[in-house]
Amino acid sequence: MGTGMKEDISIEAARRVIEIEAEAVSSLKDRLDASFTRAVDLILETRGKVVVTGMGKSGIICQKIASTLASTGTPAFFLHPAEGAHGDLGMLTRGDILLAVSNSGETEEIIRMLPAVKRLGVGMIVMTGRTGSTLAGYADVVIDVGVREEACPLGLAPTASTTATLAMGDALAVVLLERRGFREEDFATLHPAGSLGRRLMKVRELMHAGEDIPAVTPSTEMKEAILEMTAKRLGITGVFEDGRLVGVITDGDLRRALEKGMGVFERKAGEVMTSNPKLVSADALAEAALRKMEEHSITALFVHSGGGSDDIVGVVHLHDLIKAGVI
Repeated sequence: MGTGMKEDISIEAARRVIEIEAEAVSSLKDRLDASFTRAVDLILETRGKVVVTGMGKSGIICQKIASTLASTGTPAFFLHPAEGAHGDLGMLTRGDILLAVSNSGETEEIIRMLPAVKRLGVGMIVMTGRTGSTLAGYADVVIDVGVREEACPLGLAPTASTTATLAMGDALAVVLLERRGFREEDFATLHPAGSLGRRLMKVRELMHAGEDIPAVTPSTEMKEAILEMTAKRLGITGVFEDGRLVGVITDGDLRRALEKGMGVFERKAGEVMTSNPKLVSADALAEAALRKMEEHSITALFVHSGGGSDDIVGVVHLHDLIKAGVI
């Protein structure tokens, strides 16, 4: 086969891909209806964040959607559904909105989270190619992003479907931007200069202090420890002995203890806690706290004022960093 013929075949194949994906995006226009408007209203009404979740290729699209939302005035972040089912659901709190993306509407990792999501009373928007799917059945609002065909000739690799979902995510972000009256000045604030300013904030400016610090002792019954975690709403409690932080109990610790059949309610806090908790200085930059959370895959750090575990003055949560615009 000559070089010219190979080029013609390649170009023709590429054109086919672009035509299929362009048609997939264009077809969304005719399916925009009251569901889209309701999704916009639901996000505008919430006092929390938009938590975007999806698996595999959809997960990559979700990360971009979350990033676009966040940079245009709608607080948002990405939650990996597999991690969510193993403790990271602690990032999701009452008042948030879950935006779940699944072309099939049957993604096992997302469906596994749904009972917990409903117990939290979190609103749910679903983008799917199957409006009669299991995932759609749980949703408050369903947005149809189905496509006639994938650009992949084997019909296996998500191509047109992910492009259509990305376009719908952009549409949602831009409409929210317009409804909020988001201005150029606001956009500038959330980008390099403004973002840098927030990253230079000190941990002490964001931490929970005084009576807002969740605290129990090693001898505290786990029932009381769980009540303390619930009351302080940080998904964590410190375990203090003689004024010194000796451990922490997180939502993840509770889950792991239950999985091991430990009989959590029959235990003391000292038996369930994780020793040697990660700390951060009150004078550290908020960005440093974020890096430490990412490094250790945790969502909260106890804060000391120079004296380590003997000098705890607060606790900072990932949500605090999000609200402050550090992320």
